[in-house]
Amino acid sequence: MSQPVRVVIADDQQLVRTGFRLILARHRIEVVAEAADGAQAVEAVHRTHPDVVLMDIRMPEMDGLEATRRILAANDSPPRVIVLTTFDLDRYVYAALRAGASGFLLKDISPEHLAAAVWQVQSGDALLAPTITRRLVERFAARQEADASPHADLATLTPRELEVLKALARGRSNAELATLFQLSEATIKTHVTRILTKLNLRDRAQAVVLAYETGLITPGAAGSGRATRESG
Repeated sequence: MSQPVRVVIADDQQLVRTGFRLILARHRIEVVAEAADGAQAVEAVHRTHPDVVLMDIRMPEMDGLEATRRILAANDSPPRVIVLTTFDLDRYVYAALRAGASGFLLKDISPEHLAAAVWQVQSGDALLAPTITRRLVERFAARQEADASPHADLATLTPRELEVLKALARGRSNAELATLFQLSEATIKTHVTRILTKLNLRDRAQAVVLAYETGLITPGAAGSGRATRESG
């Protein structure tokens, strides 16, 4: 049986922290510390070395964005950070993704989805819900479209890896990618792993941000049709 996921909850509302703690406890997720502001979150992560941090984006003293930056910069093996927000188009969320957060959740998420999200990011995936994350990224990436610049490492990707990256950046899951490219999910996972390694990215969330910021895909552009079949 797998070990429980260890989590730090950072939110300035005691009621929210208590509610999340009770929910997570029912799903073999251990809350090792709580924090009421960003500074406390940074200290708690340094002290407890959790697997995942649930980070409220708006907190006093130090907000969740700055706390996320410090946590991810100060650790050789940093935890996964899930940003919590009340608004699905919070401008700070996109900045948190750029800082290295693995995704975000709305605070009205169901208990089952909250627990599933923690397990998901702990396993190395990112929270890239197509209906919310794609809209968020497109909205704020559009402001930087004029400043799009090439990423040298993109040249190291094969044509198929570029296709996968473009589709991934539109919020497609591994299952959806497998259907699109007529490949097995295992082959898709191999492609994604190679993409992240070649581009020196932590996870799929950073891949999405990079794809928009380099102009590899542009906000509102139509998706590609069915991909060509690849053997193997």
